[in-house]
Amino acid sequence: MEKIEFMATLPLFKGLPDDHMRAVADIAVDTRLARGRSIFAEGDEADGFYVVFEGQVKIFKVSPEGREQIIHIYGPGETFAEVPVFEGGRFPASAETTAASRLLYFSREGLLRLIERDAGVALNMLAIMAAKLRRFTVKLENLTLREMPQRLAAYLLDLSERSASASELELDIAKGHLASLLGTAQETLSRVLRRMSDAGIIAVDGRRIVLVRIERLEALASGEERL
Repeated sequence: MEKIEFMATLPLFKGLPDDHMRAVADIAVDTRLARGRSIFAEGDEADGFYVVFEGQVKIFKVSPEGREQIIHIYGPGETFAEVPVFEGGRFPASAETTAASRLLYFSREGLLRLIERDAGVALNMLAIMAAKLRRFTVKLENLTLREMPQRLAAYLLDLSERSASASELELDIAKGHLASLLGTAQETLSRVLRRMSDAGIIAVDGRRIVLVRIERLEALASGEERL
């Protein structure tokens, strides 16, 4: 029942009748993993996709020089690895837990059976993947066209929006992971945070960040203001 109630809150299964929701629960494999456990590696066969029930997962690639680049971090209620499953190919990146996590795994065969039974699942998945494509497009623009202070300002504004426009935030990921997500070194991230704090735009206390001057943060994110 807990699993069904959780899945009923997910955009992926929105609008499914009760009997279809029970069928979804029947094919969902409930898995618990400790922090730092590999879920799949780049190049592995894409045989299913995942939903984060609890915890946190990073999707990343490793350069030939051994440098890790985080592509995205997913938390409770978010799905990952859908696209390669539809393609029937291999995972283009690796996945690993960054906290003790509980995941729901759906095999490709089970997913296709669901879609045959209810086309609403396919429509919901298309909507989710379209939203992800928009986010990745914005991230690519940030990494290639914006300087580090702009990227960090945009991230903090997005985090504020996801936190009901709060002005007091708790970083939802470790600073090392945030640096990788923003395409920089942790030392650079720390320097930019200090410069923002010295400029009176934010106040930093560990992972707690107060947005002191949101209008200046918005100007920084848009490039209208520079540090």
